[in-house]
Amino acid sequence: MEIRSTLINRSGQALSVVYNDINSEIDLGDKKIQGVHAYCFCDDKLVLVYAEKKGYWTPPGGGVENGESARDAVSREVKEETNMRVIKQRFIGCQDITEPQGVVSQTRSVCIVEPFGPFTNDPDGDITKIELVDPADYKKYFDWGEIGDHIMQRALELKKQMDLEVNYVK
Repeated sequence: MEIRSTLINRSGQALSVVYNDINSEIDLGDKKIQGVHAYCFCDDKLVLVYAEKKGYWTPPGGGVENGESARDAVSREVKEETNMRVIKQRFIGCQDITEPQGVVSQTRSVCIVEPFGPFTNDPDGDITKIELVDPADYKKYFDWGEIGDHIMQRALELKKQMDLEVNYVK
């Protein structure tokens, strides 16, 4: 599904956004991914992080490092920002944001996570708090409009599928 939208960035500029559902890395083709965000679930709670310097709540995420895959970037960002380990991960979608310097491509994923231990701090210092919230309450924390609603719906559907998967050792 494709959704076209506009977002207003922190500088007040209107940016064009084109979101498309994807199911795997194969759907990305040769697209260079610069950013990732993951709708993470710890048991039945949605994991959100607070970026104090930026003043907002968001799903964990960030930039993709040089030579890193989007999948690996999700695992690294989730660990850095929440002190949680990604157990399962599925891609939900990819969005292209047209910014003044060019198009920025970002993925959206759903993850099942578990804590390593209590959250103490983000190595970058960007994230100062984490919350585990009822997914039905996510709009009290952030609202990404039609695209965000669609991503949350897909995340909840995929989470149900992932919860039903059986883990086994060969």
